[in-house]
Parts: sequence; C-alpha cells; structure tokens
Amino acid sequence: MVSASVIATAVSITAFEILMGLALIQLLLNPKLWRVPPFWPPLALFILGTLISLAASGQIRDGLPQVRKFYVYLMLFLVTSVIRNIGQIRSIVLAWSLAAALSAAWGLVQFARQYEYAQTTGRPFYRYYVLHRITGFTDHWMTLGGQMMIALLVIGAIVLYAADRRRVVWLMAAAAPIAAALIETWTRSMWLGAFCGGVYLLWFWKRWALLVAPPLIVAILFANPFDLRERALSAFSPHGKVDSNAHRAELRAIGWKMIEAHPWLGLGPEQVSRQIDSYLPPGETRQTGEYYGHLENNYIQYAAERGVPTMLALMWMIAWALRDFVRALRRLPAGAEERWAIHAAIAVTIGVLIAGWYSWNLNSSYVLAMYLSVLGIGYVASSKHDQTLADPDGHRLGPAGRV
Repeated sequence: MVSASVIATAVSITAFEILMGLALIQLLLNPKLWRVPPFWPPLALFILGTLISLAASGQIRDGLPQVRKFYVYLMLFLVTSVIRNIGQIRSIVLAWSLAAALSAAWGLVQFARQYEYAQTTGRPFYRYYVLHRITGFTDHWMTLGGQMMIALLVIGAIVLYAADRRRVVWLMAAAAPIAAALIETWTRSMWLGAFCGGVYLLWFWKRWALLVAPPLIVAILFANPFDLRERALSAFSPHGKVDSNAHRAELRAIGWKMIEAHPWLGLGPEQVSRQIDSYLPPGETRQTGEYYGHLENNYIQYAAERGVPTMLALMWMIAWALRDFVRALRRLPAGAEERWAIHAAIAVTIGVLIAGWYSWNLNSSYVLAMYLSVLGIGYVASSKHDQTLADPDGHRLGPAGRV
C-alpha cells in the first residue's frame, strides 16, 4: 500500500491521499514496524512553530489548510517504516517513472494542442503559451515542472550509479518524455533546479561528462524549437509583464517587509495573501493580472508566514538529511547498489532548494509528497550499512527491525 501511495504522487493527489491513509491504518495496527527518520527534532519544531504562529495570529480557521498539509509529512514515516531494501526501492522507482512518463506524455499532448491553437488563431505563441502551459495530470505547470524535475533526477541517479543495470533502458525511455515535458513547462526555476541537481550527479560520476552539457544547451537554444531561446533568455531580459521577473522581485520585497515587521512568529499561516495589501509601497496597488496568493519563494514565504525560527527549523531538517546522506555515501562500499538511491536523494534536495528560491514548491502536495518519498528512500538505502533510523523510543534500527 505504501508503494502504491508513492507511485500515486505522480498521478493523482486524491489517490495518493487515500492510499496513504489506508497504508497508515495498516501501519498503526503493527507498531513493531514503526521507524522514525532521525531528523524528527527539527521537523517537530517546524510543526510546533507553525501551530504557535497560527495561535498567535488569531486566524485559526483561515490557517487550517496549512495544518492539514502536515498529513503529507506522514509519507516520511510510512516510507521509512515499511520499505526495507533496495529491491523494493527499485520496483517503486520503475513504476513511479512510468507514472511520471504518462503524465509527461499527456502534457506533451496538451502542448501540441496549445501550439496548434496559437497557430490557427494567429496569436503570438510566446505571449499565448506563457499563460496556457501544460499541466499533465496535475493542476498547474509549476507543479508539473517540480514533478518532472524530481523524476528526472531520480532516473538520472539510477542510470548513472546503479550496479544492477536491469531495466535501465526502460528508465531511459521514460526519461525522454519526462525531460521533454519539463522543458515545455517553461518553468525556469525547475530548469535551474534540474540543472544543478544534474551537475551534482555528473560531478560524482564522471566529471568530464560536464563538458557535454554546455554544447547541448547551446545547440537547443540555437535551434530554438517553440521559442525555448526566448524563454531561457527571459530570465535576464524579460518580455515586460509577460514574464514574472518583476513580479517575483516585488513579492520578495513585500516578504522582507513582512519579516521585518513580524520576525519571530510571522503573520500566521495563510495570512500572507490576506494581508499583502498592507505591505505594498505607499500609493501602489496590486498589479492587474498578477498572482498574490503567496510569495513565490520557500524561504521568504515560510519566514513571513510563520517566523524566521520556524523557517530555519525546516531548513535544519533538510540540512540534517543531507549530512546523513553524505555520511552514508562515505561508509557504503564503492559497489553498493544503495548508493544510487542516496545520490538521488541528494540531487533532488539540491534541485528543490535551488528551485525554491523562485517558487513555493514545498507547498504543493504533489511536489512535497514526491520529495518526502525520495528523502525516505534515501534513509532506507542509508540504513543498510549505517543505522540511521530510529523507533519512537530512540532505538537505532537496521533494515529489518530493532537492533
């Protein structure tokens, strides 16, 4: 059931939540299987900080959606408790990649339809498509971009580092539509995250392979299929208000004002969008057509919403995981099959952190569930030679139970 819920993160958030609920019930009936990732202290502080911020805001009903979001974090508990070995992880990744490839394929069908519509109606493709991008099986192009970034980095890790080469060809076949869908989401932040995560994977595989990336990128930009060059260069030379550069800068400035005014507890969960007008420059109003529901930045959003300490607790959790994964790689034998899963967890974390400067990707249940699944998989892979998982009483656990 846990495996099914992990796979469902690439297909349907409703299916994921139902399957995760069923898996949780099964696990609660068998407490001997319970295992807790070692970074539970900062995670607990993040949850506590959120609840304190919510209580201090006085707007408890408004902030409940962020409390319900903690349900997704149970994915860590489920994966680290139920998944036991690299064989299970590989099977999950294979099915997960297929699900992601199907979502990508549907996204490419959407792209073809959008392109055809722009052509037949005589609309400038860039200006039309930037507002009508592909979503795959998700609800937004940023969500699809985040999913495709994570899936592509996980596939890259297994292709480059797996000692067991079975079905690698199938994974590479799945990577093709996933990469194409990632490109056609036009999500520049996810492109950057995937690029940085990919640089990590290549650096520790064969550093000379990094020399291939620049010519490939230049070739794509030179060929410029479907205005990709214009989209890439828009990060430096935006097309006025068509691109979100100026709006993101505006949101960051607003966020800093919120943090300066409420550094410890923030405005409260879900209060950024409700109070944003009070932090606009004097005499200015919201720009027409722009989205002010959040600040498009993980770090500024959490600090403005819940306070700097709570944001730092979340970053501490992620840093703790990275430290554990690096230590596990140092202890694992050179040919250990588990290494690819740990490399995947590190690469995905790099991608999520980099992309998170330009998006609130950790608030999307789709992306968050996939990311937490990868973190859990990283800890399961680490536990074979480095017992990093603990039960609720603090006992260290190996791959098969209490030690």
